[in-house]
Amino acid sequence: MNENVFLVIGLGTFGWETCEELAARGAKVIAVDNKPGRIEKIKEIVTQAILLDSTDEETLSTLPFEDVDLAVIAIGDNIEANILTTALLKKSGVPYIIARAATELHEQVLKQVGANEIINVEKEAGIQLAEKIIAPDILDKVPVTADISVAEVYVPEAFIGKTLQNVDLPGKLELTITAIKRTAFTVDEEGNPIMNESVVFPDGTTEFKTGDILLVVGKNDKIDSLKGI
Repeated sequence: MNENVFLVIGLGTFGWETCEELAARGAKVIAVDNKPGRIEKIKEIVTQAILLDSTDEETLSTLPFEDVDLAVIAIGDNIEANILTTALLKKSGVPYIIARAATELHEQVLKQVGANEIINVEKEAGIQLAEKIIAPDILDKVPVTADISVAEVYVPEAFIGKTLQNVDLPGKLELTITAIKRTAFTVDEEGNPIMNESVVFPDGTTEFKTGDILLVVGKNDKIDSLKGI
């Protein structure tokens, strides 16, 4: 990632957080917005901060597109500007464009003008909230395909004291446990509690313990069914 250059256009909350996270991971980030205040604030965080109107083709052409590996169109308050910016970046030869969409129709238009990947922030947040309400034992879920995800799940009470071989998740639910995150508490010389986290890569003899968090891979409905065990 350190050698790649990412262009982020639109510095609202979504775009700002994207810039901060990319920069924190050592990536080179070019941040673009049409509001001077946002550019002034982010210039110390990113590699380069540029003030311009991304819907103006002539002005936009001054960006160093030859260096950009991926662009994120994070404009969320102006759908027309979002679509036009996406089209202009595609025309400029940016190899991969991720665009933010507000509606399903907006998604369709973005695909037509050249976006490689679409993110509907509000829709995804709603889905995640619904999943959290329905299945509170599932801490996090990252989709791999439409039907398969990687999820962090609290160990079911019925598993505690049993081994991976005993519960046979691959056979019963077609789920694979790739890792177990464990937290243990100790006390230092002054009596202060210290939390120690470790990751266990289990085999058939690994025994589940209270507080374990399982990293599980499998079909979404099978993951959801863990809460009923």
